[in-house]
Amino acid sequence: MDERPNVVTIGGDPLTLVGNDPALGQPAPDITLVDNDLALYTLSSVKGKVCVVSAVPSLDTPTCDMETRRFNTEAAALGDDVVFLTVSMDLPFAQKRWCGAAGVDRVVTLSDYREGAFGDAYGVMIKGMRLLARAIFIIDREGILRYKQIVSEIAEEPDYEEILDTVRNLL
Repeated sequence: MDERPNVVTIGGDPLTLVGNDPALGQPAPDITLVDNDLALYTLSSVKGKVCVVSAVPSLDTPTCDMETRRFNTEAAALGDDVVFLTVSMDLPFAQKRWCGAAGVDRVVTLSDYREGAFGDAYGVMIKGMRLLARAIFIIDREGILRYKQIVSEIAEEPDYEEILDTVRNLL
């Protein structure tokens, strides 16, 4: 498994990411996650739509909360041709509770708790923490990875305008 030191920081302290580093222009790795009702969910199930995948450390942190709420608002504005997924290592029960409390109904929250398959396939697993780094991946309608943004400081939000511009260009 690949290791990439000093890609991200938390509070300014460098961290190492482990896993593959998928290439833009290639098929997006198709992995299986767990939804809020404990059903299996594959990334390929959204083929035919533009898919924004947001990896976050935990929905129960302020930045992840703000980011997912923002994407929920953007999802409503962009319509049904775009799917927003938020992936974390949080248990599905915690994700379901958080969505209910936050009123998030347009973003699909998915858990990578079982195998860490997303973290490994997309290279965003933080070594020694078993948490995902903050990152955004955009997959086009044909299942090709078209965009990735690894947020250098985990406590910061991603560049929303760049993400939304990319989505609009793919529609």
